[in-house]
Amino acid sequence: MSVTEQRRALVLTRVIGGDLSPGDAAASLGCSERQLWRLLRKFRAAGPAGLVHGNRGRRNERRVDDEVARRVVALAVGRYAGANDTHLSELLAEREGIELSRSSIRRILRAQGIASPRRRRAPRHRSRRERMAAEGLLLQLDGSRHHWLGPDLPKLTLLGAIDDATSKVPAATFRDQEDAAGYLEIMRTVALGPGLPGAVYRDRHSAFEPSAPRRRGTSAEERALSQVGRALTEIGVVSIAAGSPQAKGRIERLWGTLQDRLLTELRLAGATDRTAANESSRGSCPTSTAASACLPPTRCRPGVGGPMDWTQIASSPSSTVSRSRRTTPST
Repeated sequence: MSVTEQRRALVLTRVIGGDLSPGDAAASLGCSERQLWRLLRKFRAAGPAGLVHGNRGRRNERRVDDEVARRVVALAVGRYAGANDTHLSELLAEREGIELSRSSIRRILRAQGIASPRRRRAPRHRSRRERMAAEGLLLQLDGSRHHWLGPDLPKLTLLGAIDDATSKVPAATFRDQEDAAGYLEIMRTVALGPGLPGAVYRDRHSAFEPSAPRRRGTSAEERALSQVGRALTEIGVVSIAAGSPQAKGRIERLWGTLQDRLLTELRLAGATDRTAANESSRGSCPTSTAASACLPPTRCRPGVGGPMDWTQIASSPSSTVSRSRRTTPST
C-alpha cells in the first residue's frame, strides 16, 4: 500500500470507531463526503485491500507491445539514426507501418537511454514582427551551408525561399556555393509556380549587393545593383535587406528544421552529390514544413501574367518583362 492508502485506512478506522465524523474525515483526506462513503464501503467489505486501485498490477490494454518497442529502438539507432522523435514517428508510419504517437516514441527511447539527437536551448524572448497579411506579399531568401550529405562528404549550400505569411517553401535548391545563379533559379521556380512576390527579404550577401561595384559607363544606381538585384528591379520585386539574422528568423528556423530532418531523408535516399540531392529533396522541403504552415489573414490567388524570359533578365540591363504576381484577393 502507498502512503496515501495507509493514511486513508487510518482515518477510516477512526470513522468506524466513532472517533471522527464523516465530514471531518473527508476534510482530512481532501475529498468530498460522498467519496468518503464510497471508500468506507470498500474498506468495510475488503479491508485495506479495498482501498487499492483496481487497475494496479494489470497490464494496460493500450500498452505498446514489447516486440514493437524493441523494433522501434533498433530502427532508431540503426536505419533512422539521427531522426528526432517527431520525424521518427512519421518515418515509422510511412515506411514501416508502425503507427505510434510522438509521445510513445519518446517514452520508449528515453526508457532505453536514447536521448534526442537535437540539443535544445532555453527559449529567449524576442519581439517578433507580425506575419504579412496575405500569401505572396513577402518571401524571405537565404542560404545554409552545411554537411547536407553527411560529415564525410563536401559541404553544400541549400538556397531557399519561405513565404512570410504561411511559412510555405515554394522553392529550394542545392548549390556548391551561395551564388547569384542559385538565387535566379529560386526566383524562376517561384515565378513559374505560385507567382512572383511583392518583395523579398534577404541578407547583404554579395549576390544581392556588390561588395566593390566598379563597373564603368553605368549610372551610380546601376553600379549599386548586383545581377540578382538588377533582375529583381526589372521584374518589379522590392528587395529589402535585413539588419540581422534574427530579423529574418522565419527562414533561419527553417534551416534548423531541415538540418534536423532533410539530412535523414537524403541519407535514406542514398544521395551522394548535388544532383542526387536536388532530385531527392524536390518533395522533401515543402512537406517537411507542412505541419508548421499556417493560413494567412487574407487569402489571395495568383494573378495572370505573360511568360518570362529569364535569359533576358539575367543578361540584359534594359529588358522588359511581364509579371505573374499574387495580388488579386479571392472572393
